[in-house]
Amino acid sequence: MAEKSQAARLLSAAAVRETAQRMLALAREQQLEWRVHLERLPATADFVVSVIRNRYPTLDVPVHARWRHFVFSGRDLWQEISVRCDWPDAASRARAAIDLVVTSVLLDAGAGANWSYRDTATGSVAARSEGLALASLRWFASGGMSVDASDALRVDAEALKRLDADALNTAFQVTQTNPLAGAAGRVQLLNRLGAVLEARPDLFALVDSPRPGGMFDALKRRAVGNTLPATAILELLLDAFGPIWQGRPTLNGVALGDCWPHPALHDFVPLHKLSQWLAYSLIEPLQTAGIEVQGIDALTGLAEYRNGGLFIDLGVIAPRDVATLTATHQVSDSSVVSWRSLTVALLDELAPLVRSRLGVSADAFPLAKMLEGGTWAAGRLIARERRADGGPPLTILSDGTVF
Repeated sequence: MAEKSQAARLLSAAAVRETAQRMLALAREQQLEWRVHLERLPATADFVVSVIRNRYPTLDVPVHARWRHFVFSGRDLWQEISVRCDWPDAASRARAAIDLVVTSVLLDAGAGANWSYRDTATGSVAARSEGLALASLRWFASGGMSVDASDALRVDAEALKRLDADALNTAFQVTQTNPLAGAAGRVQLLNRLGAVLEARPDLFALVDSPRPGGMFDALKRRAVGNTLPATAILELLLDAFGPIWQGRPTLNGVALGDCWPHPALHDFVPLHKLSQWLAYSLIEPLQTAGIEVQGIDALTGLAEYRNGGLFIDLGVIAPRDVATLTATHQVSDSSVVSWRSLTVALLDELAPLVRSRLGVSADAFPLAKMLEGGTWAAGRLIARERRADGGPPLTILSDGTVF
């Protein structure tokens, strides 16, 4: 049990935040691959605030979630699909929504600069995260991950386990001239997801055959008075989905997921980017079904290349070795691990500066709204100004499961 608890301490949002603060302290002591210029945070806050006010003039900013990427030209494509379905109850709709968002988020690792998706129904052409969202939505709606042709809007473990590269390539319009980064890794990730769903009926098959949406019933049981802390969502995800991440570190036989060693810390650095992105994205289906999610700020900022790229591009952090910016990195490289962890810490430092400039409280404007409003969009905007392809400031080899 003691050995298990050593791993368990890394599987939480609190561990991500605490470790990020330790990494920031090390950077300030010149012990990391990055120099930190906190004096540039106010200018960064000014830039982020300008982006927020431009995108959301009334400051009615939603929580950062995958659902934003299903909106094209003012049309909420998931809502259009959902309202056409005669759901027997709110729980059924929530299970379907969770089926969609789990698979869509897990497919959301960086697409690469040369891939796009053309949607025949709307005429939209989308790339990167929005393109992946659109492609995954259409695949889901077509029944591509269901075992029942008469019930398309579901994802079944059995269907996920038998998916192959041809199925994904067809759904995502992948060709030699439209290559999707890490396509094979995405298929394997969904295959392993199917196996995990079958292995954990206590989480995914309480009222139905194994499916991601089965989490709704497990989370509802964990709610007290129809209220659930956001950290409970993440804890379930980290407990359940650890085995789907191939080639990730383990500790005492426990899969750690997006958690990597760093020599300066002499310990693991937990990040859990996709899991936290998914936790944020589960909030709305749960709330729509009557489960109030509280304590959203207990989750952290996301250690991904838009937020992290913002801090590099605006000079808040800079590499001690300029070759870092031109080298090709693995996700496990210490410079990448420290950059991502610093991103989490700096988002926490940035949030009060942004709120002060907007004249809003932490309760009214949680971190998840700053991400949406916000730092993710600002990171993309500055990337387009700095680089022709709009890509991140670091070149990182993608296996389709991190970025």
